[in-house]
Amino acid sequence: MKGNSEESIESARPSNLQAFANISTLHGMSHIFAYGHMTFRRFLWSLSFLGSLSLLMVVCLDRVSYYLEYPHVTKLDEVAAPNLTFPAVTFCNLNEFRFSRITRNDLYHVGELLAILNNNYQIANPHLAEPEVLAALKDKANFQNFKPKLFNMTDFYNRTGHDIGDMLLQCTFRGEDCYPANFTTIYTRYGKCYTFNSGLDGNPLLTTLKGGTGNGLEIMLDIQQDEYLPVWGETDETSYEAGVKVQLHTQSEPPFLHQLGFGVAPGFQTFVSSQEQRVAYDRLGLLHATLQYLPPPWGDCKSTPIDSEYFSTYSITACRIDCETRYLLENCNCRMVHMPGTSTVCTPEQYKDCADPALDFLVEKDNDYCVCQTPCNMTRYGKELSMVKIPSKASAKYLAKKFNKTEQYIGENILVMDIFFEALNYEKIEQKKAYEIAGLLGDIGGQMGLFIGASVLTILEIFDYLYEVFKDKVLGYFIRKKRPQRCQSDNLEFPENQTSPGVTPNHAPRAPVTPSGVTRTVSDSRRTCYLVTRL
Repeated sequence: MKGNSEESIESARPSNLQAFANISTLHGMSHIFAYGHMTFRRFLWSLSFLGSLSLLMVVCLDRVSYYLEYPHVTKLDEVAAPNLTFPAVTFCNLNEFRFSRITRNDLYHVGELLAILNNNYQIANPHLAEPEVLAALKDKANFQNFKPKLFNMTDFYNRTGHDIGDMLLQCTFRGEDCYPANFTTIYTRYGKCYTFNSGLDGNPLLTTLKGGTGNGLEIMLDIQQDEYLPVWGETDETSYEAGVKVQLHTQSEPPFLHQLGFGVAPGFQTFVSSQEQRVAYDRLGLLHATLQYLPPPWGDCKSTPIDSEYFSTYSITACRIDCETRYLLENCNCRMVHMPGTSTVCTPEQYKDCADPALDFLVEKDNDYCVCQTPCNMTRYGKELSMVKIPSKASAKYLAKKFNKTEQYIGENILVMDIFFEALNYEKIEQKKAYEIAGLLGDIGGQMGLFIGASVLTILEIFDYLYEVFKDKVLGYFIRKKRPQRCQSDNLEFPENQTSPGVTPNHAPRAPVTPSGVTRTVSDSRRTCYLVTRL
């Protein structure tokens, strides 16, 4: 029984290192761990193997380091399209409030905000006013026996802002007439503005089938300079310029004209050639481009949805407007008219003392509060602007007669915008991962095969060998520890091995009989031992 047990344990033991080296597929191992003493040949093989292993480690560390840099490449492609969705076109008159629509009650409440009145409700700089303007102001600024009424800033912006019905003289899209009903009212920091092709108010999204002039939007506007407020000071609500501010954007993106818009001056016809760009960016002119960025760690774009109660789609402008709204609510406990939400709108006093200064500080100096990442996918419209003078000497009289205005008025107030796609294609700008996990594993596997002739199965061989060693050394230790110690009783000597587990004393196997000895079995209640008497 003892001999069989020892044979079974020996057969369960793993092969020694030399035996493993001779059967391993790892190159050079059989020469390094050959049987016998160390020889010069074995020394050279050991040196070569260690050198190859060192080079492998250097190359692998270099590849892993390169992968952890998360490199990317930018792919630029120009894609032809059978048709393109025309962008939303938002424009605002640079004058926020029409002078003729301001009432005495309005002037009482916002006169100081607009720098028309001083803090004593008197005309601030009468010597700067034109005679007819001064006369109108004196009438409106006569507050004797005047009882101020309730004032609402939202109503004031809506009532005094320039009306699209008065501004729009002519409008065509792809040769077909368009009307004020095709424009959606929207409020920005420039006040009351209008968006063409917003996709709202039941207006379907418009597409274009060709590039070039005549295949987009052409509008003629009257900026109504005679309605501009007198500018006697620097405020956020008045402007030195005359004209309109325009922005091309997607329908899912809110306009941000005071920072992203471009100006169009009266007395000129401005051609706006655009290309769509998709990261899939759009070009100047109307070139459509799609931009597609990579999220961290390869890039720094934002791939998660926007966390906002005002907007459902993330964009840089939506993020900025949301941030500015929250900033004013935290610092002034109110919001501006153009900001989303249902919170209380700031009063004229809050505009002057808190809202305007706070927003100016946020935009110009605070770079930490509003940090808006670039979205991973966006569409923008690049623009190329060119201008010609309007009206010409030949057309001035005709336009004056057509719109019942003087030639001087036409030259100072009329502008034309022609917005079209440069070509019926878009530019696709896409960031791609330059080095992915498949490339890393391929490089490491190739270097392993080159330097030490190893593969994945070779690594499995090594782990299998280590497992066998562990099983033999650790598990074997606990098996040997559980074996019973020698039994001694009355000058009797017992060998180390005991009966197999589960064998009772009455059924203990018979001990082998030696040729020159006597064997007998001694049993007690705890274990059975074999006694061998020696000659």
